[in-house]
Amino acid sequence: MDVSAGGYGLGPESGQLLVHTTRTGLGAKAGHDLTIEVTRWHAEATVDPADPAGCSVTVEADAGSLEVREGTGGVKPLTEADGREIARIVREKILQTRRHPTIMFRSSRVEGTPEEFRVEGELTLAGVTRPAEVRGSLAEGRVRGSAVIVQSQWGIRPYSAFFGALKLSDEVEVRFDVALMPRDG
Repeated sequence: MDVSAGGYGLGPESGQLLVHTTRTGLGAKAGHDLTIEVTRWHAEATVDPADPAGCSVTVEADAGSLEVREGTGGVKPLTEADGREIARIVREKILQTRRHPTIMFRSSRVEGTPEEFRVEGELTLAGVTRPAEVRGSLAEGRVRGSAVIVQSQWGIRPYSAFFGALKLSDEVEVRFDVALMPRDG
């Protein structure tokens, strides 16, 4: 499917928005690299394959909708109960979703080609707004890409356990793979 210029709606029904974490520290072998899915989010994109400067995107995610989907590595396999506990810690202690229920990204500039584009914008995470960059590609009606977020730049202290021997890396990678769905009307 070729993508025509126009407005598109995106969300969980059209694809996935995933957060990937890695572990560090002396106790890293005990922990897991995690894949966490944002289960409630929506985005609006204006796409013009012939004019990247005319493109834009706004993404709004429910910070309380993160669910652990996979944990790799570690001394023992990640259980469902472990995943629920990790999601609770992320909501309550790391993202403080009661105070900051929404994660928002608004583009300010798009450049490149459909095969390789870069989006600059503002990311609001845990109540702090800072510049962020997304890289991606558009092919066969799907948009795929990623952004690396350094948690401490948004005032987030990466999770640690065992008196700091096991820590999540400060950098997390957000990946997306979504089908463009034309907005109605």
